[in-house]
Amino acid sequence: MGGRHAGSCQKSADPCCACQLACRPRKRIGFRGALPLQAFFSPEENTPRNVEAPFSVGLVSLLPALCLGGLVAAQGSRSRSSKWQTLSGDAPLVIARGGFSGIFPDSSFYAYSLAVQTSLANVHLWCDVQLTKDGAGICFPDIRLENSSDIDNVYKKGQNTYVVNGVRTQGWFSVDFTLNDLAPVNLKQRIYTRAPNFDGTPMQILTVDDVVTQVKPPALWLNIPHDAFFSQHNLSMRSFILSVSRRVIVNYVSSPEVGFLRSIVSRFRTGPTKLVFQFLGPNDVEPTTNTTYGSLLNNLTFIKTFASGILVPKYYIWPVDNSQYLLNYTSLVVDAHTAGLAVFASNFANDAPLAYDYSYDPVVEYLNFIDNGKFSVDGVLSDFPITPAETIDCFSHIGNNDTVQANIVVISSEGASGDYPGCTDKAYEKAVSDGVDILDCPVQMTNDGVPICLGSINLRDRTNVAQSDFSNLATDNPDLNIQDGIYTYNLTWSQIQTLKPAISNPYSNYSLFRNPRARNDGSLMSLSDFLAFANNASSVSGVLITIENAAYLAEKQGLGVTDAVVEALSKAGYNNQTAKKIMIRSSDSAVLLKFKSSSNYELVYLLDNDYRDITNTTILEIKKFASSVVVSKRSVFPTDDAFVTGETTVVPKLQAFNLTVYVQYFQNEFVSQPWDFFSDAYVEINTHVSYMGIDGVITDFPATATRYRRNRCLGYKDIPLYMTPVQPGGLISLMAPKFLPPAEAPNPILTENDVTEPPLPPVVEKAPTANTNDTTAPGPTPPNGQPSLLSSTILSSIAVLLAALLIC
Repeated sequence: MGGRHAGSCQKSADPCCACQLACRPRKRIGFRGALPLQAFFSPEENTPRNVEAPFSVGLVSLLPALCLGGLVAAQGSRSRSSKWQTLSGDAPLVIARGGFSGIFPDSSFYAYSLAVQTSLANVHLWCDVQLTKDGAGICFPDIRLENSSDIDNVYKKGQNTYVVNGVRTQGWFSVDFTLNDLAPVNLKQRIYTRAPNFDGTPMQILTVDDVVTQVKPPALWLNIPHDAFFSQHNLSMRSFILSVSRRVIVNYVSSPEVGFLRSIVSRFRTGPTKLVFQFLGPNDVEPTTNTTYGSLLNNLTFIKTFASGILVPKYYIWPVDNSQYLLNYTSLVVDAHTAGLAVFASNFANDAPLAYDYSYDPVVEYLNFIDNGKFSVDGVLSDFPITPAETIDCFSHIGNNDTVQANIVVISSEGASGDYPGCTDKAYEKAVSDGVDILDCPVQMTNDGVPICLGSINLRDRTNVAQSDFSNLATDNPDLNIQDGIYTYNLTWSQIQTLKPAISNPYSNYSLFRNPRARNDGSLMSLSDFLAFANNASSVSGVLITIENAAYLAEKQGLGVTDAVVEALSKAGYNNQTAKKIMIRSSDSAVLLKFKSSSNYELVYLLDNDYRDITNTTILEIKKFASSVVVSKRSVFPTDDAFVTGETTVVPKLQAFNLTVYVQYFQNEFVSQPWDFFSDAYVEINTHVSYMGIDGVITDFPATATRYRRNRCLGYKDIPLYMTPVQPGGLISLMAPKFLPPAEAPNPILTENDVTEPPLPPVVEKAPTANTNDTTAPGPTPPNGQPSLLSSTILSSIAVLLAALLIC
């Protein structure tokens, strides 16, 4: 789908109304009209233009009445009797760290505005407060200004060295600049693995008052990370906080410094503002008490004297081991609630590696903090506030048997291959427990003619064959366009069963690995075993059998894969039942024509490339041999360098001819999703389902897709914005020309010639192979030219002969 590319933070610009990313009408099949919002911002001034509409100036109020009404109604429909295990019993808060800082520069106007539009109605906007030379309070995420702005380019000689928390630190500091000095400085993305494409958009550093007046946040959270540092420069953070709280409502003030919170607690014992003590790393030293934060955690009664809550990194609550697997949860939340302290958890980001237990699904992680049946944190601090919003409102307190809200088919990709090696009993069992509708089996043929389930004809892709005695069987196969492969047709089924399956890691180049503890778990299955398993799984409605390379196997290897599939289905009794759907998938139209006479089969044509369009005559040709089509995600929403550039008409065209359309592959790893979907698998699925109206998803992680279709938000009369599809191409429209991602070559148009294949050739007679049933792996040939099994047999014979001579 196009991966994420790390890059240095640069600058560029072309602002546009960020709300177009969020407010999309929920679409139905057959309706694909969009209601794009106009650009309300002038490139010269980061302020709204005058608009002839009955709304007051401000980004949130510029939403169309349809979207604004949907937001209000959805918020009202959210009140439930489900009891939250928070301190107050209310739903947890969503705190947007620097706004939607996972996409736009932290603490920018765009980031704050997008957070308001895509999260809960009471989302709290987080602002790290720094003070300028003239005492203005700015929202900026780092004590060093060059870490999130271009100040080092604007003031090349503005660098200085100061002691920060006892450490000599070099950089550009706010204490050296007045607010007017910072006017020409623009914000940029501070995390290098995130997209730098918005760095040049004119996004001035905002003051606290700017955030209040321009964004109009539902709630405001001010964090004071460096009070002691500013005091050393004769700047009073206490005076600033007291002053700003007289002008606006500050809902929360947090700080990692005990002295600062104790200095203001008497002024906030009554009123709306709550004080929160922020814990840093357990071995870091708190400057006022000169003790570690880990030690302070043991004295919650002391913290209660000056704060009403604590903010802790998430690993304080759910620690992980050195292998990135969860350990048992701590008693922190329960202990703090007992002491009367609310608990807020930080360090949540969709585009950061999660504990492997979460299967790369950030919603599952949030649920583990707010809906685990034992406790709930009182709020979460996130760079992607859309995800905790949907978790709280749409996915909390639902079970596997809750009402299905989205009528889509969930098809596995090699079972639950995101959690276990694909096509193993473990992967299929997990897919069934996850609620999959259709179990799939990509069929490969063994040397002795046994059809098996395996995701690749090349054993190196899905097993440990490269580390086995068969490793020297590797050869190039130009017919299959595979180099250095060891193929299923090289080995017998009994030989393949001696191998260990291997989990697929499609994003290992990003150091994202799937469930390492289970990387070789499970047993591979023959097609007959798979059919028996699926038949006994009552919740499974059907099977999808994929057949590829049929012509090659028949002509070059003497293996008839289509005949083998027909025989296996017949022996398993699938031809004499109607309880399970049988789907046959192939990218070869000749294969599907072989099954055309079987009227009880759903024939599925696989478009195994990305296409930008398809002609009507081509669709008519497809209908001659298929009733369903599988397309890639990029054939629905094309991308350039992980940004969606728009949408195609491929899906609506196919559906207009009464063809069912499935889309592959949906995966949880954030690098598999374009930035437009906010590193959120549910936003991606929802945009394909609600906006484009696809009929089903093919996924490595069935649990995510089945959870999506049960989410309660899809049942609301008015869909909330965080469960509304995004505008295709919305993000790319906000970039300056020189910061647009490099344009990729346009995908081709699918024509009749692409779908017309010659008939399958007859299966050639295969030369007999000796010892095909021997499980001791006779295949590899050692350097001496003799088969290893033969050598060992000869040596054994000599040993027996010598023993006999000695006895004589």
